[in-house]
Amino acid sequence: MILREMTYDDLSTIATLEAELFKEPWSQSDFQRELDENEFANYYIAEIDGEVAGYFGLWLLFDQAQITTIGTAKKFQRQHVASFMMEAIDQMCAENECEFLSLEVRVSNTPAQNLYKKFGLEIVSVRKDYYGDHEDAYLMVKAVGG
Repeated sequence: MILREMTYDDLSTIATLEAELFKEPWSQSDFQRELDENEFANYYIAEIDGEVAGYFGLWLLFDQAQITTIGTAKKFQRQHVASFMMEAIDQMCAENECEFLSLEVRVSNTPAQNLYKKFGLEIVSVRKDYYGDHEDAYLMVKAVGG
């Protein structure tokens, strides 16, 4: 498995994966806007044998990092792709001297919560009505040093 930066050539594939994985997927233009306009945005692809196995977005905001999205292609789920990406995120946080890592996750997404807990994130609050379908989100945070 390798990790590489997301490129414009990946956007169609990533938008398709988003639609397969999430109730409220980001569009191809959402990802393009992140790549073009957000100086804090870092988007990566996990590949297995040249095929997109997963992807994530990470905002590096001075002493904080926020996971904006993370997904594993269904074909590659339960093959440690998400753990590989979380390890990469931890390394990026250390390299950038971040003090905190955070993300929001649907309250119904127990598998994702369990993964994040495995990597030291803890639920610190509930964001009511966070998603367009009115589901709440947990805000999960961990101190990562700095």
